Amino acid sequence: MSDINTAMEIAAAGLRAQSARIRVTAENIANANSTADAPGLDPYRRQVPVFSSYLDQDSGANLVRLSRVTLDPSAFTLRFDPSHPSADESGYITLPNVNPLVEMMDLREAQRSYEANLGAMDTMRSMAASTLRILE
Repeated sequence: MSDINTAMEIAAAGLRAQSARIRVTAENIANANSTADAPGLDPYRRQVPVFSSYLDQDSGANLVRLSRVTLDPSAFTLRFDPSHPSADESGYITLPNVNPLVEMMDLREAQRSYEANLGAMDTMRSMAASTLRILE
């Protein structure tokens, strides 16, 4: 039963990591068209989740976790819109460095990873139930 519990812990860690990734990606998508509050200020900057592995002392398994969220240093986009309240003296507004297409691809990849971990948990639960039936 210990191997099944370890597999469940690994899948659960993957679920938590992908859930955090989905949250960060959703925040990026939500702010894709945000502008700065005033001219000269920076708009929303894309966030990037960074994962790390760690050794679980109880099970001896290597698990994954969200270790931190960093800011993407890539350049902001400029758009000419002199009527916008955040436009600078040249008439340009600064838009976030968020590409909604990239974010949607990241979101889909995180969703598939989440589903794979959920499937692994279902398989482990099924195996545990089968083992208990055999032992009866």
